[in-house]
Amino acid sequence: MIGHLAYATGSPCPTVVLDARRLSADEETLRRELTEMRRYLTEAGGSHVLKIALVRPSAHPLFDLDYRFVQALPDGPDRFDFRGSCGHSILSAVVSAERAGILPALTAGGRVRVNVLNNGDSVVCEMEETGLNEVRFTVYFVQPVGVPLPELLLTGEPRTELEADGVLRTVSLVSTGNPYVFVDARDLGIRDHTELFAAGDALFEQMARLRVAAAGRLGWSPDGAFPKIAATLPEASGRIAARAISVPSWHPTIALTGAVCLGAATRIPGTVPWRIAQEAGRTDGPLGITTPGGRTTVTAATHDIGGQPALTWVGVGRKHVTHQGSFVLEPLAHLQFEEIAQCLALSAASA
Repeated sequence: MIGHLAYATGSPCPTVVLDARRLSADEETLRRELTEMRRYLTEAGGSHVLKIALVRPSAHPLFDLDYRFVQALPDGPDRFDFRGSCGHSILSAVVSAERAGILPALTAGGRVRVNVLNNGDSVVCEMEETGLNEVRFTVYFVQPVGVPLPELLLTGEPRTELEADGVLRTVSLVSTGNPYVFVDARDLGIRDHTELFAAGDALFEQMARLRVAAAGRLGWSPDGAFPKIAATLPEASGRIAARAISVPSWHPTIALTGAVCLGAATRIPGTVPWRIAQEAGRTDGPLGITTPGGRTTVTAATHDIGGQPALTWVGVGRKHVTHQGSFVLEPLAHLQFEEIAQCLALSAASA
């Protein structure tokens, strides 16, 4: 079987992209196949690759690509979390799907509509620029009928008290793109963004324990990757500073889904991000987010449904993806000849 590696700038690691049509539909068998793949990658020096995207042409008339994300967990080659999604991996999957012949050639101004099977998200990936091995995107997380903002709150309330380390902490549990725990970094003893970005293991472990408390509140496994967690602070000129945990360490920037969820959360009155945005002086329009690895901007659009605001879409621009190469997965090599023949046939047909 042929695997493809692509890296979205700002992600903690590349994504390995596989053709879902050549893998089992049965989850137990799929786990065994993915375990074989991870062992092979580890032997080849790819133990750091913890993001897996399974793609296929979509049978739905509104989409081009069906996408399923799998988070590989670092505590064993057979450990996976199928619960959430990953925005950076969606973009990596689009670039790799073109290389695999699943999508036609990506061109500037074109759009690829992705059906996220993990959570039902509708994602539109618009190509700003295309090159030999690189693509720059604007990505939109779209809610076709709009979702009332209160429905994004996992506990039904804008702020939730969680006990961690024997102390009650105020957080907001919000889900769009991915489920997130948002906490004011000052409640964790952090005074400003310089201190937030320089913090080490002590803050990481403190946030990790708070994330586990949130998972317990939601009835989810504490050993999984979800919900994610991010500490936030107000900055000047309406910006928000954010630092997030990934698997298995600090996120170098913030997950694309994290930016999406944070942008949406600032539109929900009473949440921790809403209060921080108000304090920073941001009341409407695009939200600037500062992270240890750079800056990004997210726009969350709402309209009224039945007299209350509803989320319609969230967009993030200037996302760069590099295709790093393709390779044969030896444990599944019996599939490679048919796959190569199919790719050659598609290439010849488009010539």
